[in-house]
Amino acid sequence: MKHSWLLAPAAAVFAAFWLLPIARLTVVGASGPDGIATYAAVVTNPQYFRSLVSTLILSAAVTAATLIVSAIAGLFLSRNRFPGRGFLTAMLTFPLAFPGVVVGFMVILLAGRQGLIGQVTQWLTGENLVFAYSMAGLFLGYLYFSIPRVILTVMAAAEKLDPKLEEAARSLGASPWRVVIDVLIPGLKPALISAGAICFATSMGAFGTAFTLATRINVLPITIYTEFTNYANFSIAAALSIVLGVLTWLVLNLARTFAGSTVAAAA
Repeated sequence: MKHSWLLAPAAAVFAAFWLLPIARLTVVGASGPDGIATYAAVVTNPQYFRSLVSTLILSAAVTAATLIVSAIAGLFLSRNRFPGRGFLTAMLTFPLAFPGVVVGFMVILLAGRQGLIGQVTQWLTGENLVFAYSMAGLFLGYLYFSIPRVILTVMAAAEKLDPKLEEAARSLGASPWRVVIDVLIPGLKPALISAGAICFATSMGAFGTAFTLATRINVLPITIYTEFTNYANFSIAAALSIVLGVLTWLVLNLARTFAGSTVAAAA
């Protein structure tokens, strides 16, 4: 407490760049014709509710797929040494350098009207397969920038696992699959939960990729953008923003609590 004044700069930044904007956003959300009832529009208005459900389903699907792919790749890279391993790891994490707009553009080049996938399917079947401007395209884009983050987390966590536990399980007759189920997954559980929560939160609020592909895409960030740019409906946009933020915060808080409990149980 003697040097508590050292917290003053951090408190000032927190108040100026987080607390005050959130407070202002909350007030704007309740300033519309419906007052505080505006916050219920996300469930009472079919359009907003569909947007919320689509966002939740997409984020959950991206999180599940990312965890599966990243856990396998991360374990493989952490347990194996081979020529080119460093280059492969660097390439897998390279998408971290790309903003969402660039990722969306890459999805268009891959699965757009003139994309590579469409050219291949046109040659094979006579039909041009296009899905870049749909939820499938957005799923692919989110997956692209989510996997590198989780791979790095899994690799760091796997390096800390005691290999003697795996050796003991094998010496007792456990199959490779049982070693994965009974040793590796419990050991990686806190890291997977934390990484999955970050992946979910990122997918919930990501805008750049969705904006680039938003032809037939109905997710909450695009709905918020449309409300305040096309219709100047600031109260709805603010209310939807607060709802999106609260839902994401709840998921992160639950994940933090559960990850902490799994660490305590493992100890």
